[in-house]
Amino acid sequence: MKLSTRSRAAVLSTALASTLALAACGAANESESSSGGGGGSAEGAEQLSGDLVGAGASSQQAAMEAWQAGFQGEHPDVDFSYDPVGSGGGREQFIAGATDFAGSDAALDEEELASAQERCAGGEVFELPNYISPIAVVYNLEGVDELDLRPATIAGIFTGQITTWNDPAIAADNPGATLPDQAITPVHRADDSGTTDNFTDYLFQAAGDVWTSEPDGVWPLPGGEAANGTSGVVGVVESTAGAITYADASRAGDLGVVNVAVGDEFVAPTPESAAAVVENSPAVEGRGEYDFAVEVNRLTEGSGEYPVVLVSYHVGCVTYDDQATADNVQAFMQYVVSEEGQQAAADNAGNAPISETLREQAQTAVDAISAG
Repeated sequence: MKLSTRSRAAVLSTALASTLALAACGAANESESSSGGGGGSAEGAEQLSGDLVGAGASSQQAAMEAWQAGFQGEHPDVDFSYDPVGSGGGREQFIAGATDFAGSDAALDEEELASAQERCAGGEVFELPNYISPIAVVYNLEGVDELDLRPATIAGIFTGQITTWNDPAIAADNPGATLPDQAITPVHRADDSGTTDNFTDYLFQAAGDVWTSEPDGVWPLPGGEAANGTSGVVGVVESTAGAITYADASRAGDLGVVNVAVGDEFVAPTPESAAAVVENSPAVEGRGEYDFAVEVNRLTEGSGEYPVVLVSYHVGCVTYDDQATADNVQAFMQYVVSEEGQQAAADNAGNAPISETLREQAQTAVDAISAG
């Protein structure tokens, strides 16, 4: 049974300036409509100034543009910057104290968590899953507008075991399809990437007989083509016939998008299918009061759930050294988790807005951000 035909995550083609202007306008008009504290009113906007510096996941870039526009519409005197250097770089910069917060497509590991706790004034860290998006397996193959793949087939392509598009394994996943005798060029991230971490985690769990490498943000295998950042790998695939990669679905553009086998269905990567699997995934155990890292259920067989998903976090301190930084981080996170902020991101990036449950959890962390 097929849940849906060829699908692409929604990437709105309306003018960015129009989208961001609407986000900024809505934020400026919002006063007490946001729940919780942290500069959610016009009065707070007049008081905030100084710098707000973030770095990290490039997958969040389109959403970050909308968040920045909305936030600065409310707090125009804050000098905001976000450098999409990749998740690994973002975590490193935050832990080193070079940024106020990080964007990361993977939760902090145990070593990073300990270092982050040392970096934060009160020793407590927040990890808020504020951006949920499917990771699409995207390809450039003329004449093939729809492609279904099982986990083991995807793993075989990216390990280099499957080298041509008419391989029997691909043909078995797509009975009746006309597949060309064309070489496959697998493309992976060259930088330390949370998207890679999530993708290899999926392959390791769902196709462990084929993909034997432990999950990692650094691509673990030789061969294939490599490029930096989401835009880098997508650009290579766009310019290379027969190429395939993995990337945030919001950046798929006009490329083909694989439907992935889940139980007896082939599921397309959509915001709804990504949100469904996250909603039914457990929290990572042993974390702090304001740490809401999620253990994504990669082995789901739930109807309409897409397991190749990234949950991208905002990582920061519950307590900062100075009040201005605490106020700016709190106000920004307040806007990001609000219904308005989530909708602005979804409109611009095609991701899935967080659920009400995740919003309520995040709000407790936002309310706790302070200086000390």
